[in-house]
Amino acid sequence: MGVIPFPDPRRTASQIGFERTELTRILDLYGRMVAAGHWRDYAIDLGRDAAVFAAFRRSAERPEFRIEKRPALRNRQGMWALLGEAGQVVKRGHELGPVLAPVERRLLKLVEE
Repeated sequence: MGVIPFPDPRRTASQIGFERTELTRILDLYGRMVAAGHWRDYAIDLGRDAAVFAAFRRSAERPEFRIEKRPALRNRQGMWALLGEAGQVVKRGHELGPVLAPVERRLLKLVEE
């Protein structure tokens, strides 16, 4: 019986994920949208190229918003993107806060109504 080496992390395809502070910020917004009665479900997809948080009004339809983290775009237009229901880019940037701003504004309108 031989020695089995651990996989080399530099050679294996790594998975992109959210850091704790990023996920806390996203889930805080999600919780406030749920409390406002607007969102009901979410999904998280962690892949090789991107980490995606999708928020749904109803579970049977396409997500209303997708928050994507793509580190490969860090030095270009920014690794964060907010995509709408049809897949259009609503906001893109280097920081998570400004990318979430359109959803924050929508939440304020929902609370005021």
